[in-house]
Amino acid sequence: MAYQPIPKDIANLRWPPNLVDYATVRSQFDWAAAGRLLAGLPNGGGLNIAHEAVDRHASSPRASRVALRWLGKNGERRDITYCDLAGETNRFANALRGLGIGAGGRVFVLLGRVPELYIAVLGALKAKCVAAPLFSAFGPEPIATRLAIGDGEVLVTTEALYRRKVEGIRERLLALRHVILIDDGPPVAGTRRWRDVMIAASDHFTIPPTDPEDMALLHFTSGTTGRPKGAIHVHQAVVTHYVTGLYALDLHDDDIFWCTADPGWVTGTSYGIIAPLTHGVTNLVVEAEFDAPTWYGILANERVTVWYTAPTAIRMMMKLGAAAVRGYDLGALRFMASVGEPLNPEAVVWSEDAFGRPFHDNWWQTETGGIMIANYLALPVKPGSMGLPLPGIEAAIVERQPDGSVSVVDRPMVEGELALKAGWPSMMRGYLHEDERYRKCFAGPWYLTGDLAKRDGDGYFWFVGRADDVIKSSGHLIGPFEVESALLEHPAVAEAGVIGKPDPMAGEIVKAFVALNPGYAASQALRRDLLGHARKRLGAVVAPKEIAFRDNLPKTRSGKIMRRLLRARELGLPEGDLSTLESDER
Repeated sequence: MAYQPIPKDIANLRWPPNLVDYATVRSQFDWAAAGRLLAGLPNGGGLNIAHEAVDRHASSPRASRVALRWLGKNGERRDITYCDLAGETNRFANALRGLGIGAGGRVFVLLGRVPELYIAVLGALKAKCVAAPLFSAFGPEPIATRLAIGDGEVLVTTEALYRRKVEGIRERLLALRHVILIDDGPPVAGTRRWRDVMIAASDHFTIPPTDPEDMALLHFTSGTTGRPKGAIHVHQAVVTHYVTGLYALDLHDDDIFWCTADPGWVTGTSYGIIAPLTHGVTNLVVEAEFDAPTWYGILANERVTVWYTAPTAIRMMMKLGAAAVRGYDLGALRFMASVGEPLNPEAVVWSEDAFGRPFHDNWWQTETGGIMIANYLALPVKPGSMGLPLPGIEAAIVERQPDGSVSVVDRPMVEGELALKAGWPSMMRGYLHEDERYRKCFAGPWYLTGDLAKRDGDGYFWFVGRADDVIKSSGHLIGPFEVESALLEHPAVAEAGVIGKPDPMAGEIVKAFVALNPGYAASQALRRDLLGHARKRLGAVVAPKEIAFRDNLPKTRSGKIMRRLLRARELGLPEGDLSTLESDER
């Protein structure tokens, strides 16, 4: 599919975009000046994420504005104002002090999307503890691994999750001092009740002086290529969260914002908690999992203005067709963005048809802490592109040299490794307890992302694949994402995952695994049709030589197709860490 830039008529937008003159903003941007857009702690006390997200609004005209609007999975509804949130997070900060947890103490939160999760994370940050949210669907071993790596001292969870997933491993967690259960039931041996520790704590708390370089957040990589790594982020990261909320998500003062990501993943923390709250908007929190009609109803009923979701959800919506969207009044919705894995071009085109506006894809990693490259509201969208670097971010395509250095590739549309010039505020400061693995991420001033990409003549970046996913066939380097995108253009294909399969003649051949849309059945005739479609779109060299049908493809819980696992199963190799596996249809 040859892309067609989607035009932007700025004059017809309800709010002027925060970023219109991209070149001028980039040329004038300075991270120090951006930091001055935030308040900082009083009396030169430094910078604390929770103060910027909560307290500065609670002492302003925004105090009575709804900060968190929670929709429970059983129909519950709760509005928490910025003033309320300040008081509740103060209580939890004081509760931690009462439990003897000092600055730097590791507070893990194993909860679904319930208000206590947000209160615990922000309260821990106020107390200068390190907050580490965990995905509540993890099993006992992933939980044990992360608590052990992170030296977890406090765990906030539910009684059900504790009994099913933590009680049996607790004796292995030598650093774990306190377990706090948010339920109101009878006491459980070896734990405390949330209500008890909160009632006993004052709702007044003064955030102590906080160095911007103090450790604030511990995010774990998905573990798809080995043991999870704990990426360290500091309070200074809030500057990136604020700036990317301003430019990449185009947040305005009166927005109703919904990020569908779970805070157990970095997106759900950076953009499901911090970025929207630093802008003082109303942050919608939906406890229930994905269901397209329910989501459309929420968008309509809650008058959501800015929506940030994942390609997996978008593809599932595509299965129902554009007509399913049109029965809902989405007139308030003005901006939609996507993250988690590259958004295939046909999804962008589909969203124009279904919603009357495109999804704006963006790119970043756990290690970067915030959005680095994005498609912006006021600029043309190139379907399938990652977009343009954020102001303050210098991105390049580089080639690794034998001596360990890198050289920058200046020619357009040449594949190489995506690298970022180090120095933005949310850049990870290390991998906890793994200094050598951290050092290997850098070459001189460049952070090496491990993603292969190319840049076109307009400066837009295009994702090719992870460096270890690239297929080498008959001397050609083939990016799996390009092949997957071509297959997804076929009306029968709902999902596609592509790997390289060893071949004695070609070195590797391209093999595709596809899941089908409703109304289509696996058959030899359909396989031939898909192979022909791919050859027509990609050429014989790049197109898959084999196609296998699957009911579902293995994905991480953050929605990324696990090509590594497809390859391991195809070749009978060890499957490795499966702690982030969401679906396991073979």
